[in-house]
Amino acid sequence: MISAVARTHCTTVLEGSRKIAVEVAVAWPELQVIVPLSIAEGSTVADAIERSGLRERFPGLEISSERLGVFAALRTPDDRLRDGDRVEIYRPLKVDPKVARRMAAEAKRRQ
Repeated sequence: MISAVARTHCTTVLEGSRKIAVEVAVAWPELQVIVPLSIAEGSTVADAIERSGLRERFPGLEISSERLGVFAALRTPDDRLRDGDRVEIYRPLKVDPKVARRMAAEAKRRQ
């Protein structure tokens, strides 16, 4: 698997505003991309995804509110982030896990 970290430019923030460090991650079988960000405290999952630039870098990337998380826990786009959070954009499943287990069990029985 190829892994990449993308650098982004930080915008100027008003004096006294606190910043938090977060990452936005997306992965495919052949590529993993993690974008470190410094964003304003109180920013949401949607804010971090927008600032990451991943939509522009990967126009085919499907971002769905049902497939977002922070450290493997599902989240909504409006959830606020904390310092150190990693926003994860999950791929759509190719096969339902229940169907995959059933297929594996049937293949094992045939052996």
